[in-house]
Formats: sequence, C-alpha cells, structure tokens
Amino acid sequence: ATGLKVLCIEDEYFISELYGRALRKAGYDVTNALNGVDGLELAKTDRYEIILLDLMVPGMTGIEILKILSDPNQTKKIHSKIIITTNLVQDDEAREAIEKHADGYIIKADITPRGLVTFLEKLK
Repeated sequence: ATGLKVLCIEDEYFISELYGRALRKAGYDVTNALNGVDGLELAKTDRYEIILLDLMVPGMTGIEILKILSDPNQTKKIHSKIIITTNLVQDDEAREAIEKHADGYIIKADITPRGLVTFLEKLK
C-alpha cells in the first residue's frame, strides 16, 4: 500500500470509477473531480502527490488547468506530479507543449486500470 494521494480530474464517471477502484486496491487514496473547475480548486490545495488530468473536462480544459497550475502568478508551486490522460491524439508540437508542463502522458484507450497502477508505481 502506497498511501499516496491521487486527484483524478476525469469527467467520464465510468473511467473515473475504474481508475479509482484500481488505485484504491493498490493502496492509493483517491479523490475524483468530475469537472475542471472543481479539479483546479482541489489541485491548488497541493494535498496530492499525483494528479491524473483529463484534457477534455467540462468547465475548463485540462490544458487551461495545466497552464494555471504551472504559472507562478496564478498558483503557488505545487509538488504534485501531473499525468495527462486523454483519448485525443495530439500532434507532436501539442504533445511536447503538454509534456513540458506535465510529468507524463497516457492515452486512455491504450491503458488498463492495472496498467495505470503500474505506470504510477514507476513514477516514484
């Protein structure tokens, strides 16, 4: 059991539940946010070691959240590792811009809940 706190900003309830169940089973403490506004407010608390950030969430996109979290004029520095989760294929330039502000990038269609746990375990 890791005990690490994970914030999952994911608007698809089914995916959010799948990830949450797999991560809790592996010992993570998981909080779900179903929209970008709530997700950003939770992320700013800096209580999470890992943030799983979907790019397409209602209220505010994942890219907007990423920019706000990495802008010292808008947010105090957080220590969370930010992992982008998406099913959108990004062109190389967009992906590089995302990865510059994030610690990882996952294509949701390519990863199982168990695969997500394995991915996060390698982050340490």
